[in-house]
Amino acid sequence: MQRDAHYYAILAFCRACGFQKGSAQVVAYASQFVDDAKINLMYLNNSNDLIEHDIIENKPALFNMATCHSYFRINTFNYEAMVNNTIAFHFVPGCQGENFTKKLRCKEEAPIILDILNDVFLEDNLITLGIILHAYADSYTHQGFSGMLSKVNDINNCEAKTNVKLGWLYKFLDFLAQFSREKYEKLFDGIMPAYGHGQAMEFPDIPYLVWSYEYDESDEFSGSYRKVEKDNQEIFIRAFQRIRKHLENYLIKHNQYFDSQLRFDNFDILLDMLVSEEFRVNKREKNWIRLLIEQGLFDKDDRELIIYDENKWLKEAFINFDRKVFDNRTVEEVQLADNFLNSNWYRYYLSVKWYKIKFFEYCAKYQLSIPN
Repeated sequence: MQRDAHYYAILAFCRACGFQKGSAQVVAYASQFVDDAKINLMYLNNSNDLIEHDIIENKPALFNMATCHSYFRINTFNYEAMVNNTIAFHFVPGCQGENFTKKLRCKEEAPIILDILNDVFLEDNLITLGIILHAYADSYTHQGFSGMLSKVNDINNCEAKTNVKLGWLYKFLDFLAQFSREKYEKLFDGIMPAYGHGQAMEFPDIPYLVWSYEYDESDEFSGSYRKVEKDNQEIFIRAFQRIRKHLENYLIKHNQYFDSQLRFDNFDILLDMLVSEEFRVNKREKNWIRLLIEQGLFDKDDRELIIYDENKWLKEAFINFDRKVFDNRTVEEVQLADNFLNSNWYRYYLSVKWYKIKFFEYCAKYQLSIPN
């Protein structure tokens, strides 16, 4: 899924389920930030004993808090990033199959993600809730693929059934396929590694797309291909119907976040917006902003709460925030803000640590031992 779903749809569903405005925004922000938190190592210029930190190269540091990485930077394309970021947060394993590779294949409602979700319900932590909702939503749209560079992700004949305006890469490959399917597959394998849903391009994330592909269903990858067709509208709607139930259940357990003044029951209009036929992500986001205000879930004066700024939490947590400097895997000499301990970014850092521990614990529980 993309930002229109991970942030704006989550924001809308949180409010519609009864979350207070500020609480809804924290959950939604954490959900989307999973796709934006690329920094994995920070060396601290100032620290204190209250801050949970590591010592790296004899310097206080914050480490292993990334939940994504740049797929186009070769220095981030490694085993550690695949395991700690891609698999853990975007392709939670389904634990089904006869071998390790097949067990890594993502699946909706898989036991690992359900166990973590149950633990989140015991936590009074909106940021942890947002993080698990991201992984949970992705498990629906990413099912069938693996977060590891793997033969599982080596697919053939990926085709859009819906008539949509797709990117230049798909247009070029589709043009080539009309002349030679063999050349198409060879070129595709050469430029698009079998990592995540890379060979399916953006197809899993387009909310209204109907598409198909072929995958090797044999345990030993002997070339026994099966065709599967996916209807993203049905998948997105099913995912958010379940998310609605989880949000309502969370509020029952943590009613301090409940807005007793809000009454909303028109969830159909939210589901219609979720799968509306608009290819451009920024246009879908603008439509969500308009809907949030029109439906009374937010006011016109709440735009600062509504509009997502990927640097908002970083700006609040670090005095010397500089976008160019902080747009790196490693950041030197960071200066903590006075309220750092209470900042959402630091809480996100702690929540990520908590989530990663739970993830590997439950992987082991289901006989999926992933070295990390």
